[in-house]
Amino acid sequence: MLVIFDVEGVLLNAEYLPVLSQIMGPEKEKEIWRITKQGIRGEINWEEGLKKRISALKGIRFEDAKRIAESLEIMPGAKELCFSLKKAGWRMIAVSGGFSIITDRLKGELGLDKIFCNELIFEDGVLVGLKLNVTSDKAAAVLPAIRNWGIDKSETVAIVDGANDLSLFDIAGYAVGFCPVERVKERSDEVLEIRDLSLMLNLLERKFGNAVLASTK
Repeated sequence: MLVIFDVEGVLLNAEYLPVLSQIMGPEKEKEIWRITKQGIRGEINWEEGLKKRISALKGIRFEDAKRIAESLEIMPGAKELCFSLKKAGWRMIAVSGGFSIITDRLKGELGLDKIFCNELIFEDGVLVGLKLNVTSDKAAAVLPAIRNWGIDKSETVAIVDGANDLSLFDIAGYAVGFCPVERVKERSDEVLEIRDLSLMLNLLERKFGNAVLASTK
């Protein structure tokens, strides 16, 4: 069994770039939030929106970027869910349009098997650009690992919130929208509107039965 998580808004209870932009003042924060929300709702090309946001934040110091990344809250219930699924023998992947600076800690803290993400580029201690490893076609990033493990679509769960995550629903047998935008709700098999990932355990037990029961004992 496999679960694929989005990161910002799912495993992390925050959107990193809008929080980071606060150090540049309220007008910059407003600009970054506007582009971020447009991307999450699927109103603009996600890749172009990401590049635009990074361009607007150039010059931010690495120390500030790292400090803010480490301060982001883990989603309530995420540790309970991940530790329980790990105990039951599930594989867990996180795939993010965000950056290694925010995802690196999650592998250890949540016991994830693999993380796919983008990277911020710093030169002389300041932000200068972006290395794009994960596009809005997030499924393309994770499929090689899933095929290598030999996990079937019927055994795969995707938990996401934004329109830029929807390709993950195409490779999952069970699609869950977590406090999602409308486009995700329309494609979801199940929707959770409470920001507590431990509630997923009940949904998974109802869907997969014995494959989850070991995790709840």
